[in-house]
Amino acid sequence: MRNLKRGAAAALAAAMGAGLLVGCGGASSGTTSAAAGGSKTSAAAGSSTTKAASGSSTGDANMVFAWWGNQTRNERTSNAITKYQEQNPGVKIEGQFSEWNDYWQKLATNSAGNALPDIIQMDYQYLNQYMNTGLLYDLTEFTKDGTIDTSKWNQNMINAGTMDGKLVAVCAGINAPALVYDKAITDKAGVTIKDNMSIDEFIEASKKIYETTGYKTNIQYGTAQEIFSYWSRADGAILFNTGKVDATAENLAKYFKIYEDGEKDGWMLSPTVFAEITIGSVEQDPLVYGDNPENQSWCTFCWSNQYVAVLKAAKEGQDMQMTTWPSADPKKSDFLKPSQFFSVSSSAKDPKAAAAFINWLTNSEDANNILLGERGIPMNSDIADKVSAQLSENDQKTYTFVNTVVAKNCSDINPPYPDGYTEAGKALNTILEAVCYGQETAEQAGQDLVSQGTAALAAKASAK
Repeated sequence: MRNLKRGAAAALAAAMGAGLLVGCGGASSGTTSAAAGGSKTSAAAGSSTTKAASGSSTGDANMVFAWWGNQTRNERTSNAITKYQEQNPGVKIEGQFSEWNDYWQKLATNSAGNALPDIIQMDYQYLNQYMNTGLLYDLTEFTKDGTIDTSKWNQNMINAGTMDGKLVAVCAGINAPALVYDKAITDKAGVTIKDNMSIDEFIEASKKIYETTGYKTNIQYGTAQEIFSYWSRADGAILFNTGKVDATAENLAKYFKIYEDGEKDGWMLSPTVFAEITIGSVEQDPLVYGDNPENQSWCTFCWSNQYVAVLKAAKEGQDMQMTTWPSADPKKSDFLKPSQFFSVSSSAKDPKAAAAFINWLTNSEDANNILLGERGIPMNSDIADKVSAQLSENDQKTYTFVNTVVAKNCSDINPPYPDGYTEAGKALNTILEAVCYGQETAEQAGQDLVSQGTAALAAKASAK
């Protein structure tokens, strides 16, 4: 185990030192009261803190920090908050944790009342929306005065959170699309899952698994905008672009056809399964939540930083492994991505104190000894190396996957999602639901997504 850890740590350090994470290989360039402490977890390796990450320099402060995620993230983040408060006795931070869907509904309500949390966990798909409505604070002044130290950060990830010359979002971790699957099921079916599968290879594997074991497939039902965008990259298209859907109705129809055929042939999970679970919840994903082949999937389309949470939620006897999402052209489709961002709301009571806490989360050994890369590979290259050296064999898989599988065979990430992305995504999932219930053909669905998606995107573009 020790040699494995050393090897992965060395590989990660070398990868980051050589700029592997600067771009893809071959491409052009519920609520938790965390203030009360949560469960106590000591740092895994000492308590040293770099000077740049020593904490708040603004004295007393009271802040609210909101994030979405799973129970693993909730526990680790709550423990990190407790540690920060111990180091900064005048600072009090209230943690607010929610599931994905509830999180954005709460933020929408809070933003309407100008009552956003001081610190917000932000997602790439909402960045444009919150920036363009003036809800995010420009953190540039804090990078200039030293409150936030960017000297060890990945420049591409800094750029991803910079809009109109303003740093409005700090990358919380680097991750990649990941297909997590139960190898116990695929072995039983006599199926070998390889990296960089084509869509046809994935479908053939899904059919054989169903025919031999009865287990079915789930391809992001309810959140299909992510996989449709991934597939569209192989066609040279940005699915939801500014003011329009770039993908053609013909290409979209062939992706809807996967679901249409999967339902007809029986290897795709029935949409009725999703009526009784929280879509987007790791703990309720059909891969780990189902109790028989009719309602359990052999795989889930998620993100590399969610692998640890899937392992924790897995049932006894499951053997979770990780590979790439299938695509007609894996190199064009795949990408590295900021897993999430940390942003400060424009209504924050003490922006400097909030910036100091974000600096600590991203640059401090103490913080990252607790967080342990759950949000993705730390953006600070020194911290990433130190965290990697502490991880278990299973945790090492995430680092190895990102650096040796994805980073060497991917392309640059698409620009931040445009205004109207949320509405266009809802249209896609509504249309997909109709396809899965046999109420609409794949051909008609492709045409409908182009028209409805473009209408949603164009409406937002013209409203500026």
